[in-house]
Amino acid sequence: MYRPNHSHNQNHISKRGFSFGTKTHTLISQTKFWLIKSNHLNQSLIYPHQIYICLFKPDVTQLFFTWTSSKMEANTLFLLKALCLLCFNVCFTLASDPDPIQDFCIPKPVTSPYHDHHFSTNLPCKNSSEVTTEDFVFSGLKTAGNFTETGFATVPVGPENFPGLNTLGISFVRADLKPGSINPPHYHPRATEVAHLVKGRVYSGFVDSNNKVYAKVMEEGEMMVYPKGLVHFQMNVGDVTATIVGGLNSQNPGIQKIPSVVFGSGINEELLMKAFGLSLKQIGTLKKRFDPVMSNEH
Repeated sequence: MYRPNHSHNQNHISKRGFSFGTKTHTLISQTKFWLIKSNHLNQSLIYPHQIYICLFKPDVTQLFFTWTSSKMEANTLFLLKALCLLCFNVCFTLASDPDPIQDFCIPKPVTSPYHDHHFSTNLPCKNSSEVTTEDFVFSGLKTAGNFTETGFATVPVGPENFPGLNTLGISFVRADLKPGSINPPHYHPRATEVAHLVKGRVYSGFVDSNNKVYAKVMEEGEMMVYPKGLVHFQMNVGDVTATIVGGLNSQNPGIQKIPSVVFGSGINEELLMKAFGLSLKQIGTLKKRFDPVMSNEH
């Protein structure tokens, strides 16, 4: 239930189910609904008696929230009739990366400029006579990636740059952090990650759905697992550049960095002001920092 005068449902994530609701009444204006997936904002107005559905498949974690600008109450109910309608009109598949149906599938080179490399499992495979040992070897983790101004560098490894991974349901990443630098809070909506600290000392951890933090300073050779869909982070607390190699159980794990999701995706400024207790000027400063379009203009 939403009270009048711009009440809102704060930003939140549901990782283990889907949500649906119907708005039974409102006057003068409507309830607005937003959903962020892969840092892309989807939004729409919900009119009385319309039903909105948020699908939260096990391999997709999405951030969503609602807000009403009505001068009367907007009542959102989870009704039995919505469930019945859902059963008849919504079809979805609960699945993770598909199991391979052959030993391997080295994708043929992509020639179309419209191809999205994230869907490389749909590419035709090379004939086995064309496959070589080099298709199963990757040398890109020998050195660090390009460091940002904040002292953080990554080398993501997936089928797009390591063809041998295609259809195997795994990917990797090398992360390097200069002393004092951080890997900001983020999560992978489609994968669990195991991080191995190769060099340095790193404060590392994650937060569960009860807002409990599990964190410690990791030493060289130690590993930490970040469960699927949970926010995690790292900070170099040592005196040398730290190196971490992470493995993920999806060839397209996805990544959503919390600051960019909240302040860089175009969420309504008034909602952000109320959610975080910040002024419009403070929200503007954060958006300039984390919005990719605005940050490139400054």
